[in-house]
Amino acid sequence: MINRETIFRSLERLRKGLLQIILTFVLLGIAIFPFSKTLLRQLYETNLRVDLVAEPNSKVSLVAFAIPEAFLSLLKLTLYASLFLSIPIIFYQIWKSFAPLFRLKELKSTLPILLTSLALFYLGASFCYFVTLPFGVKFLIGYQSVHIKPMISVGKYVSFCAVFIFGFGLTFELPLILALLSYIRVVNAAFLSRNRKYAILLIVIVAAVVTPTPDVFNMALMGVPLYILFEIGVILVKIIERKRAGAEAPPTKKVSI
Repeated sequence: MINRETIFRSLERLRKGLLQIILTFVLLGIAIFPFSKTLLRQLYETNLRVDLVAEPNSKVSLVAFAIPEAFLSLLKLTLYASLFLSIPIIFYQIWKSFAPLFRLKELKSTLPILLTSLALFYLGASFCYFVTLPFGVKFLIGYQSVHIKPMISVGKYVSFCAVFIFGFGLTFELPLILALLSYIRVVNAAFLSRNRKYAILLIVIVAAVVTPTPDVFNMALMGVPLYILFEIGVILVKIIERKRAGAEAPPTKKVSI
């Protein structure tokens, strides 16, 4: 069992690493802010200009409903972009602080775990940015009519995109989370297989919450990859259990004739 003292030591290590995280976040923010308008233009063209190909005359523009909103939106986008680029150092500090809790003594190196977590996060974020968000925004904007014209707040649009990009990035960590839980013997393959139907139900709920639209197609864009990641996690848990069983098996004695 993990005792309270070990948890406190991990939290203390994380507290010491917070300074490095904050410093990285601030320096990246200072470097990114001059390019914030370019980032906003890219975010706009990736999602809101989707409809312009089919309907060139139906232009969807971002608007500012308050005098400082334009500046604050650029500042907000800068903070989100800085956080996005700070993920490697954040994950590193978190893993460095809490790795002893998992007692992964049989691993020769924990670097692959860190690299895998980063790859999964950026894979999920990229999938959301290039696939799910354009489809979701197009679906929602499609409800405009002669009497209903969208007036999208630039601040809310930036927050809308950021929430889903980070949400997808974190949900794609599922296989790694299952593997780590298996290492500390919280879950096992039999438990995951036995409760697969509940996992599917949870995946549907998460997909309904994270995806920007309630239609089945866009939910499937999130739900299907998440279910595949769950099955990959189950396979990883089985591999971990097989290796553990082999390591814990008593050595066979040779019988001399």
